[in-house]
Amino acid sequence: MICNACPRNCGIDRSKSCGFCGVKENFVVARAAKHFWEEPPISGTNGSGAVFFSGCNLRCAFCQNIEISRAKKGKEISEERLTEIFDELIASGAHNLNLVTAAHYAEKLSVLLKKYKSKVPVVYNSSGYEKAETLKKLDGAVDIYLPDLKYISSERAGRYSKAEDYFENASKAILEMRRQQPEDIFDENGLMKKGLIIRHLILPKNTNQSKLILDWIKENLGTETYISLMAQYTSCGEIENTPELQRRITEREYEKVLSYCEELGFKNVFVQELDSAKKDFIPDFDLTGV
Repeated sequence: MICNACPRNCGIDRSKSCGFCGVKENFVVARAAKHFWEEPPISGTNGSGAVFFSGCNLRCAFCQNIEISRAKKGKEISEERLTEIFDELIASGAHNLNLVTAAHYAEKLSVLLKKYKSKVPVVYNSSGYEKAETLKKLDGAVDIYLPDLKYISSERAGRYSKAEDYFENASKAILEMRRQQPEDIFDENGLMKKGLIIRHLILPKNTNQSKLILDWIKENLGTETYISLMAQYTSCGEIENTPELQRRITEREYEKVLSYCEELGFKNVFVQELDSAKKDFIPDFDLTGV
């Protein structure tokens, strides 16, 4: 499997060695369990059936899931076992299947999901650093897209995530996600069945980036777009060389972004309490459910 599925364009034969993402071609999963800390239309009352894949095509200095994003934890499983996990999550009452950071498996998942035909919505929970042409292969297999939109600045993207071309790719990817799911559809209980929610994690000393992202969303997708403005930034990962990231965001920083969002006229915005910035909310990647 020569892999050029993501913007890294490694060209690596992942049947033999790892790409930039840190994993070979087989699925590696670190946790599969109901997750209650997503946006309300995703978690609902029963929880979202989250499958945390190991490996990642970004190198975010502040990564909260660094144990798995660097592929330090996780178990290699077969496609058959992955579909069994899906069945187990659905049987447990999970509202959906939530595939967390799966860009490096997108092509394999596109085939598997079209065969599997999930009985509940499939959520593609993404860093945003995707190739639009790869996402096209998921058309018809994903019901809800839940991407991050982290930065506009190539300098910040390079310094924080080692991906100067982050916005160039993430913006195209999100437009493709919207093309595939042009309407946001909810059931009678307020659970999302189809659609798009764009997440943005506000970083300390980066409110200007947040404003630029809101500008882009308004201009390209409109003020009806569902946005999640996240206050949960916690000092984690490998931030010794980024002193501005060595603290939580302040109430003033968060209010500044919220006020600008309101000024632009966005109608569907999820917000967080500042006390969500706790390491207590980071899952244990202990192979639960794997």
